[in-house]
Parts: sequence; structure tokens; C-alpha cells
Amino acid sequence: EVTASHNPPRDNGYKVYLGDGSQIVPPADAEIAAEIDAITSLDAVPRPESGWEVLGDEVLQAYLARTDAVLAPGSPRTARTVYTAMHGVGKDVLLAAFSRAGFPAPVLVVEQAEPDPDFPTVAFPNPEEPGAMDLAFATARAAEPDLVIANDPDADRCAVAVKDGADWRMLRGDEVGALLAAHLVRRGVQGTLAESIVSSSLLGRIADQAGLPYAETLTGFKWISRVEGLRYGYEEALGYCVDPDGVRDKDGITAALLVTELASQLKEEGRTLLDLLDDLAVEHGLHATDQLSVRVQDLSLIADAMRRLREQPPAELAGLPVTRAEDLTRGTDTLPPTDGLRYTLDGARVIVRPSGTEPKLKCYLEVVIPVADRAGLPAARAKAAEVLSALKRDLAAAAGI
Repeated sequence: EVTASHNPPRDNGYKVYLGDGSQIVPPADAEIAAEIDAITSLDAVPRPESGWEVLGDEVLQAYLARTDAVLAPGSPRTARTVYTAMHGVGKDVLLAAFSRAGFPAPVLVVEQAEPDPDFPTVAFPNPEEPGAMDLAFATARAAEPDLVIANDPDADRCAVAVKDGADWRMLRGDEVGALLAAHLVRRGVQGTLAESIVSSSLLGRIADQAGLPYAETLTGFKWISRVEGLRYGYEEALGYCVDPDGVRDKDGITAALLVTELASQLKEEGRTLLDLLDDLAVEHGLHATDQLSVRVQDLSLIADAMRRLREQPPAELAGLPVTRAEDLTRGTDTLPPTDGLRYTLDGARVIVRPSGTEPKLKCYLEVVIPVADRAGLPAARAKAAEVLSALKRDLAAAAGI
């Protein structure tokens, strides 16, 4: 049994990569699907006795040696972490990578430390899902670390939580994406910063200020990984590619190392990840993101919602006029066609698309609020929350969901 990443136990599957180390994209995906569809009987499929290669531990050792290059030589390694593997395969590799790097040994969420394809402690083994981080937060309240790190079961996603006031809060993928970008820019990296269209526009601001190239792609690392000259890429769904020359995909182990290095550096300065987020908000405007996600049993409901939005596009959302409505099925100057809609508003952005991996309609919302100084942050956050809430309400009404 091969369980499918961050999805429920009944959703089994695997990922297919091309020889360049990136996941398949058209036309290879359609060609493979056609070969599968052509099978009339499993008895007719030949089972060769040879022609494949079973990889040994040397691949893991080469990967672990490569993780050393993710961190800056001589950087602080003092941040203490609580870690959950979410019943997946990440624990042993992450512990080995942290040990090699010289970080304090993470405190494990013992109930979720060992692989279990039934994922008994969570409804969905995805750190973004409600309740999935409860055990990690309970462990953190006792251990009092500097941050909490979670991988999903195949350890390509990385979630980060921090102490925010009296309790723990999981950072959004867009927040971690901006933090890692700012950290790499501060380290002086060169190359292209890239993200998918559903991720926060803050990355573009960071790249522009640093004088680095910036690229926007369709959703998924199969597209991000193909950006020419890629140095760092991320997607809001907790995916980060921090060493594209080593792993041309999202990787939750190297991302965990890099965010722990950043937390260590800030700790030495008497600061936290939240302080750096405040800095970025003052510098570039508060970029607040949220998501309206509707899980369905009947997939026709998703098609109905997309059709309704295409036939009756909203003229305004949250009281903001829609200044540009794009149907992405036709593609753009820089993007190939995809089933999605993008609305540009005055100070906001909305993207609507069916999920590629789950029976969900996903709506990605972003609001940008200018901030004069740190004193203006509370008011800006309140305003952003108000607008995001109104966007959710109006978009749900327009889509009939």
C-alpha cells in the first residue's frame, strides 16, 4: 500500500517523475494515462524479471550529505524544536539531518512519530486541516521549544508553528514562504525566486527589492521546478524547494533545516519569526492571505460552481470593484491553460480552481494593506481580516457554494 501524501488513508497513489528529477507535465502525463487506459486485463501485462533498479541506502546518505549545503557555514544552530512526522516517513531522516547540522535534537510528538498508514490520530494527515496539529501543540506547551515543525506523511510538506501570545499558532504557507525568501536574500543568494499563482504576491516584492529574477507558474511543483535559473520556489500549501540543485521538488526536510536556521539566527538577535514578519509587512505592505475551501462528495458541484462564475462573473467582491477577470482555461502570456479563474481587485486578488488532488473547490484570497510603521500593524491586520471575511462571503454567494 502506498498512501497518497497528505490525503486520507483510502486515497492511495504514487508520484511519477521524469528523468530531469521533476514531476511529469503534459504531454507525458497524457501519454502515460493512455497506456494505462489501453490495458484490458492485468493478466495481459508482462512482468519483466529485470529492467528496474532498487535503490539502496547510498541514496539516503548522499541526500543527507547534501542537506549540509542548505545551511550557511557557521550559522547559529540553537533553536529548539518540537517535531511531528504525522504518522509518516519523515522522522528518521529529519532526526539524522538535524543531528548532522548540530541543532538540538527535536522533541518528538510520540503519538505520531512512527509510520502508520491508517493515520489514527488525525482525520486528515495534513497539517493545514483542523485538529491535525493539536497533539503537536500539546507537546509544545510542555516542552516550550522555539518552534514546532510538522511534515506530512511523505515529508515533502513542512508546517511551522510559533508561540503567538499565550498559545501556539501555525504559520500560513505564505508566511513561511516569505520568511525563507527573506532569509535566503539576506544570505546573498543569487537566482530566480518562483511561486505558483495561488501564492502570495509578497515574494515578488521581496525579489524586486533584492534585484533578483521572479517567476510565477501554474499550481504545483511540477511547474515551479521547471523555472529557469530557479534558486528558491514555494507554494502556499506548505511546499518549499530550498535546494533545487539537490531536490527539484518541494522537500519538507531541507525546508525544516532552513527555517530552524532562521529561527536560530533571530534567537541570537533576541527576535522571533513573528518579528521578521512584522518587518516584511512594514517594508512591503501587509500581505494577508486566506482560503475558502469546499470539500464535496459530488464532483458535479465543483463543475457547477465554476460554470456559474464563468457565466455570471462578479462585478465586485467585498465592496471592491473587480478590475480584471481572467479565465485561465485560455492561458496567458506567461501561463499555459488551466481550469481556473483569477480576479484582480483594488488591493486584493482572488483565484478559484478545482483541487488537483482532492474533491475540493479551492479559492485563494489575498489582501494587501499599506502599513506606515509597526504601530499601524494591528489596525492593518484588523482591516485585512475584515476584507478577507467579506471576500469569502461574497465569493461563496457568487459561486453558489
